[in-house]
Amino acid sequence: FTYYDVCLIFITATFFMNVLKESGGIVYMVRSIVKSFHKHRLLCLLLLTIVLLIPGALTGSGAATVLTVGTLVGTVLTYMGISKKKTAAIIFLCAAMSAAAPPINLWAMMAAAGSNMPYVGFMGPLLVLSVLGALFTMFYLGGKGKVVDLDKTLRELPEPPEGMNWFRVGLPFAVLFLLIIAGRVWPFDMPILGLPLMFVISAVVAILMSPKKLKIFAIAEETIHSLIPLVGIMIVVGVLIQSMALSGARGLISLGVVTLPLWVLFGTLWIILPVSEGLLQYAVAPLLGVPLVFLFNMKAMNPIIALSAMAVMWPVGDSLPPTAVVGRATVMELEFKGRYTEFLKACIVPSLFILLVCTLFLIFSNQLSFLVAG
Repeated sequence: FTYYDVCLIFITATFFMNVLKESGGIVYMVRSIVKSFHKHRLLCLLLLTIVLLIPGALTGSGAATVLTVGTLVGTVLTYMGISKKKTAAIIFLCAAMSAAAPPINLWAMMAAAGSNMPYVGFMGPLLVLSVLGALFTMFYLGGKGKVVDLDKTLRELPEPPEGMNWFRVGLPFAVLFLLIIAGRVWPFDMPILGLPLMFVISAVVAILMSPKKLKIFAIAEETIHSLIPLVGIMIVVGVLIQSMALSGARGLISLGVVTLPLWVLFGTLWIILPVSEGLLQYAVAPLLGVPLVFLFNMKAMNPIIALSAMAVMWPVGDSLPPTAVVGRATVMELEFKGRYTEFLKACIVPSLFILLVCTLFLIFSNQLSFLVAG
């Protein structure tokens, strides 16, 4: 039951995003951004980056970003003169950063749960790292091009339902935001709702605000169907970690990690963490993250900053074989016809930048402690 709460968050958050998508809210947001800022390329790119960050930040899944807004934003980027290869790289890396963005970072949550550390104080460091990585990716790969071809872009994008407006789109997010911060502002007066219930309440608001009648049970069924592989991974991760703990393999790995010199870790984690993510997916968080958190804590480093840095490195590896779940989903969703290696090459420079910044956060974790808020 260690990851039961994580699975509930995963399901309810994805249901919330699917309700918004089916109600036409996501399409309305993208079309409104294109209509209002098509003449201002940089501002348009900035707002599209924010749109890409929202689904993964709320669900903890980069695949959610690819499946809900990937095609819509990809269409806009293509009509801004960005090649298919670079567009796919932008969508993937922004999806990876959205999965790393707060409030839901599954790698940090799982590693924190395994090391008996409350998932508190991660908002600041995760936000800085994920937003910085997403913005660098967007402007490095998409900075050069042309102004949006408004007519062609709007013809390609689906039409939102009649009656959809910013109030209908924004109110569910406002309710979610208020519920999250209410517990911090009034800790002794606000009952503890938990993130799953907060997402359910916000989804109900989105349903009530929808200008068209939604098939709620069909949306819920599709949500569960699409999440079965990811929830299955969570369950298998729990079984794997318990089995390794009983056999002693987890202790052996932990001992090997905590006895390494810090300079070796600083020099190799930027390679080890993404590669291990490509091999084991979420299982690497409790397997490697827990002993590393204990090690950094023993070395008088800030464990929250350190874990935040690692939790942003891991999703970068979601494009690496053999799993490459989010990477392959991106290529398929955007119908990229080139070789997969071409897509990976386009991701190299932004990925190295993200890994470099995360490594610096690890090294200077104590100096960056001001980012941690209770």
